[in-house]
Amino acid sequence: MTQTNQQVSLTEALDRIEIQHVIASYSQAIDSHDWDALDRVFTPDAVIDYTELGGIRGDLPTIKKFLETSLPRYPRTQHLLGQSYVEIDGDTAFGRTACFNPMILTTETESADEQVYFVGLWYRDVIVRTPEGWRISSRYEERTYKFNKPRPVV
Repeated sequence: MTQTNQQVSLTEALDRIEIQHVIASYSQAIDSHDWDALDRVFTPDAVIDYTELGGIRGDLPTIKKFLETSLPRYPRTQHLLGQSYVEIDGDTAFGRTACFNPMILTTETESADEQVYFVGLWYRDVIVRTPEGWRISSRYEERTYKFNKPRPVV
């Protein structure tokens, strides 16, 4: 574990780069609607919790199905990651990453008007070292704000 004013080892620096890559890979997978890419982000037994933002909590197959059925409503999203605070303790890391997520909602009207919906959140992650590299074993989306939320689909 890194303390202030201590030298970071090369191993820890490489771990941090790989952890940041896994965190960014999640955003890439979601924004490109590539649900199978999430298999390289999460452990097979991961628990993902979107409940604070109105989604579900479940294992990876359940979450992939949820994303596949719920995100087509938002044809374009952009997960913009901010600061990421990560503490590494052996083969486990704990992270908190800021995310600003504008999403485009295409309305059902003939004019195809678009509405931009903004969400601010924190990803609270437990990331573990596996034989395949670092993977997220637990993700919780902590709501910060929502702006211009669309009306529910009826």
